[in-house]
Amino acid sequence: MSPQTLFQLHLVLGYVACLLCFGVYVLPRLKSMDRVDAQRAIATVHSFRFFGLVFILPGVVGPNLPAGFAVFAAYWDLATGVLAMLALITVRIRPIFWLFVVAFNLVGTADLILDYYHAVRVGLPALAGQLGAAYAIPVIYVPALMITHFVAFYWLVRPQSKAAPALAGDAAAA
Repeated sequence: MSPQTLFQLHLVLGYVACLLCFGVYVLPRLKSMDRVDAQRAIATVHSFRFFGLVFILPGVVGPNLPAGFAVFAAYWDLATGVLAMLALITVRIRPIFWLFVVAFNLVGTADLILDYYHAVRVGLPALAGQLGAAYAIPVIYVPALMITHFVAFYWLVRPQSKAAPALAGDAAAA
């Protein structure tokens, strides 16, 4: 099998495995949490996106990893991670927390979509070996990130049940 076919197969199977794991283990737990705690859990996962800087770290990735992919992916991942950390830090100031939740999800989703575009444009699947130790990022970590972004957006736009704000108000009063 060609490196391009293997990379694409790994990417697809990464999404399948993450969706199966997420559906069985993560989603039921997130559904049992209130909105803030669920978004905090998602922000915690995304706070590790500073790890994307590895795409520009010599010796970790190959010297022929296209800069048109690596630099953009590295710095947008860093921006997303910082925004997620800011969401976590500001959880007690709800309007600012929600602003950072929206921001890290918008920036992070745009990053992943544009990373896919750049990867196709520069022919990354055929050069997948240049990812070196970072190979697991697009085939395991990115699917989990994309899935959590979709869930976060769904919970941001879905109407909150009337019981939830009442319970939240009761908890704040206690």
